[in-house]
Amino acid sequence: MPDAAPPPRSVAIIGASGYLGQVLTRALLQDRRGITRILALDLKPCSCEDPDGVIVFEELDVRSARLGELLAEHAVDTVVHLAAVVTPPPGMTRNEQYAIDVDGTHNVLDACVEHGVVEVIVTSSGAAYGYHVDNPSWIDERCPLRGNDEFAYSRHKRLVEELLAKYRTWHPQLRQLVFRPGTILGRNAHNQVTALFERSVMLKITNGDSRFVFVWDEDVAACIVKGIHERATGTYNLAGDGAMSAEEIAAVTGARLLSLPASALALGLRVAQWFELTEYGPEQVPFLRYRPVLSNTALKRDFGFTPSRSSREVFEEYWRSRVPA
Repeated sequence: MPDAAPPPRSVAIIGASGYLGQVLTRALLQDRRGITRILALDLKPCSCEDPDGVIVFEELDVRSARLGELLAEHAVDTVVHLAAVVTPPPGMTRNEQYAIDVDGTHNVLDACVEHGVVEVIVTSSGAAYGYHVDNPSWIDERCPLRGNDEFAYSRHKRLVEELLAKYRTWHPQLRQLVFRPGTILGRNAHNQVTALFERSVMLKITNGDSRFVFVWDEDVAACIVKGIHERATGTYNLAGDGAMSAEEIAAVTGARLLSLPASALALGLRVAQWFELTEYGPEQVPFLRYRPVLSNTALKRDFGFTPSRSSREVFEEYWRSRVPA
């Protein structure tokens, strides 16, 4: 007798209409295998083409009590949680960001447990490691999570991972796959980090050696798709090989490199913030000075995924997409 066909699968993507959510949805549509339904959850509809009618969109805030009902209604077995505040809109308070990032994740995990979801896949961030003077030259997954309290995004990613660790103890039946990406770039990437690269001046801290690691957006999506199909678990940094210095980035973009002492940059940001010329204050200096540089050894060795592009190749391709031919 022929082997029985695997049961149909249903995957929910929370944050499906965001930048990464749309990249992932397109990738999953191209490699569905046994997936017959993609439940796309967000505040606005996903714009992905869906000729086979696989996507079911539901307008939903990540904090909503309706989440569990929808997971049950659509028999979801895997949840991909992408919803997070990356670039806060004007006027959004830190309390609101916390409610979305941390309380929202709590709601997702509770709904998964209550309704028998098999696996949850979460995009954390390399920012969860924090921006510290004693960061090792290459950070791997064994390093402690020290997301800075002064950076909402970094702090919240640390708190989310602490919550995930608790759920691994409380509810071991819920499988977890957690990714910690570096800076995600692609042809359509636009956020507060890419804004740094698109200015005519590239800031650098004098005597600093902070480097950037980049990962191509389609590689992030490919890792998540691989995790869905293989029911993979674990925690992995996500970055291309190598890293780029401010000097190397400026050489690609043609920006003028401005090197300032940390104290001078902090003072300048304080004054600019006082006059409401920028939303960023002196607390941003460690972000430029002590960036976590992610090792991708475990991703390649243990998860079995080799990024298609190095950090330099990611940045160069991203930049070519910005420059008119």
